[in-house]
Amino acid sequence: MELIGEITPDRPLLVLAVKEEAQFLDTDLPILLTGMGKVNAATSLATVLGRGPRPSAVINLGTAGALRPGWTGTHVVGTVIQHDLDGELLATLTGETYGEPLALPDGGEATLATGDAFISAEAARARLAERATLVDMEGYALAVAAGLAGVPIRIVKHVSDEAGDGAARTWRESVADCARALAEWAEAHTPYRS
Repeated sequence: MELIGEITPDRPLLVLAVKEEAQFLDTDLPILLTGMGKVNAATSLATVLGRGPRPSAVINLGTAGALRPGWTGTHVVGTVIQHDLDGELLATLTGETYGEPLALPDGGEATLATGDAFISAEAARARLAERATLVDMEGYALAVAAGLAGVPIRIVKHVSDEAGDGAARTWRESVADCARALAEWAEAHTPYRS
């Protein structure tokens, strides 16, 4: 976890997983780098929000794999799901519901599936494509942490690759271009400079 800048209640907090995704951001807004995966994302954001002061909003910028053909570019996420937690099985065991889909205010039509597994197999991509359009490793965890703290969140993902065979190689090759696109989105949609 690395926090760059000072959080104030009048400005949003930009949250990204790794420095490669943030490399072209040129902003006075605070930036939190959480590390990859749900645990790093949730614990980093919860720690920062628990310390106070809280930001006006959380904006998660990051890369995502496309689960369906034709999905490219930058997308504001409307719904986020957790793909690696079997909520139905847990409900039969405990009678409680876990990991329900989360609708995000001001979101777009993209559905983001979050899980700790990097989707690099075609069969896994095809299964997830039945439920979502994009896949990442942090979005759902960040949405839960922000929601518990009462801070609004917006999730913005730029497609880095088509999830499935070869995705890890493609992510390494495309992350710089994705970081440029995310920086352009942030400049156009956030109070970028004070």
